[in-house]
Amino acid sequence: MHVDIELPLGRATALQRLRAQGFCVLTPAALETLTGLPLDAFDPMLPFWDDLPPDLHLKDGGHYRYRRHGCFVQTLQPAQIEAVPHRAHWQPTTYNALHGGMERWFEPLQTELIHLPAWSELLIALGELFAKLRAPKGGRWYIEAHPFRIDTEGGVGRPTPEGAHRDGVDFVAVVFVGRQGVRGGETRVFDAAGPLGVRFTLEQPWTTLLLDDVQVVHESTPLLPENPADLQVKGHRDTLVLTYRSGGFQAPD
Repeated sequence: MHVDIELPLGRATALQRLRAQGFCVLTPAALETLTGLPLDAFDPMLPFWDDLPPDLHLKDGGHYRYRRHGCFVQTLQPAQIEAVPHRAHWQPTTYNALHGGMERWFEPLQTELIHLPAWSELLIALGELFAKLRAPKGGRWYIEAHPFRIDTEGGVGRPTPEGAHRDGVDFVAVVFVGRQGVRGGETRVFDAAGPLGVRFTLEQPWTTLLLDDVQVVHESTPLLPENPADLQVKGHRDTLVLTYRSGGFQAPD
């Protein structure tokens, strides 16, 4: 597998890479082209990562993850997106051996966040791109949004404590928001049907990893303090994970 961070601008190239290898990485400039928005249009989102409650469902006993959760339905024709009533996040154990099989309730997304123009434009643009690769049933995507902050307060933070995994959806977008005072956090993407894989580190804000969840598995390595001798400095890494699923949200049978 091959990764080229400098993805040429254009929707066609992103589709070619997704088809061929199951993933691609959009530079911030490519995200501007995809959404039709300048990068500074996304800046009003940044303060919301400072208001994420702790994840109380971590089975490893950690206190390193903060998050919120929201669900949306995107209709492709006409293009629109609608928030749905707050619901639990659920995955089967076949996709998440550590936290699967349980209803996880997280605090909802802030109303001010989802009303930002850049929020809906981002979700719609990604959904339209994914639909050109594999159209969803009934022309609708069922989207779950997860803003994450992983910190190093306990000495180590684990972005994916479940290890290399699929999410049980059609497509995943990992929007890199920023990092401060940490090392590690390497992204790894592997062919779901074999041992081939790539590794790289997302470093420039608004770089976006796109994944075909059918073709690949993914994980991020643990975060460590940039300066282990100074435990008073709590570093962190912020991302926005968006999942797109055809046919409905994942839920217990």
